[in-house]
Amino acid sequence: MNEFNLIDKYFVGKQNQRKDVLLPIGDDCAVVKAPDNAAIAISTDTLVAGTHFLADADPALVAHKALASNLSDLAAMGATPAWVSLALTLPDVNPSWLDAFTESFYELADYFSVQLIGGDTTKGPLSMTLTVQGFVPEQQPLTRRGAKVGDWIYVTGCLGDSKAGLEVILDSSKRSKSCARELEKKHYLTMPRILVGQALLPIASSAVDISDGLIADLSHILKGSNVGAQLDVDLLPVSKELTSYLADSELAKQYALSSGEEYELCFTVSEEHRGSLESALAHCGTTFTCIGQIRAGDKLELHSQGKAIDWQLDGFDHFEDNTL
Repeated sequence: MNEFNLIDKYFVGKQNQRKDVLLPIGDDCAVVKAPDNAAIAISTDTLVAGTHFLADADPALVAHKALASNLSDLAAMGATPAWVSLALTLPDVNPSWLDAFTESFYELADYFSVQLIGGDTTKGPLSMTLTVQGFVPEQQPLTRRGAKVGDWIYVTGCLGDSKAGLEVILDSSKRSKSCARELEKKHYLTMPRILVGQALLPIASSAVDISDGLIADLSHILKGSNVGAQLDVDLLPVSKELTSYLADSELAKQYALSSGEEYELCFTVSEEHRGSLESALAHCGTTFTCIGQIRAGDKLELHSQGKAIDWQLDGFDHFEDNTL
């Protein structure tokens, strides 16, 4: 099967065409049209076998993770997803791998009304690069730069599960531990918080998705906004599966602070808008938890039971933590 046969079989005509896609896959470029008074939010991420997933990982799980992680960037901006491009590098053409990968990819793309509009295929070490695009109001995207002193810090969902799931993937001896299988699935099958991001547009002062760990990603907000923060680690939301797996509540909190690839949202809300959160997020299908407050200065301080604690924790860095 040559490149063009591969593209025709797996990537052409597999989705309903959006009305804003004027020219889809099949030409030198796709042609799309943005709605009036909307800006386009664009994000690109690469996933590489051996760094982001094992080479023998289930291709359906890899596809979900690849697209979900990119869509999470749009969620953090409050964007409405529209289009995606995919550059796929394969060591060889494996029909069963491609069948599973594309079926899972299109399932998630169709769920969020995202159309694949182009990309590339080539031979080489297994990797994929996705560029997602979506719409935000011209004057109202969420950014990392709007947090103010006194704002409250929130996170969606539970944190720490992805780190535990990765441990299980890398160390088969941990599969006998309580809830190990559930945590392994959670590592791959995250759902980007698109509805949350959209609901936060008129409410939140800043937002970021948790891809490199809460400590690292909240620090992006603090740096961008020139502020500090105080977190109460006892408020961190951890799942019953993580607590059971670790059997150590303090360690579970440390996982919640440092776990990468969670794809939950961390966001800040002023006291004025705090009362609006319950109704704004009621239809979004996820919990949200206040874990601290923005403070003056430039430091991130951790507290427990009213006292400062010194946990030396970092987020994930692909140039330092090549764990796979």
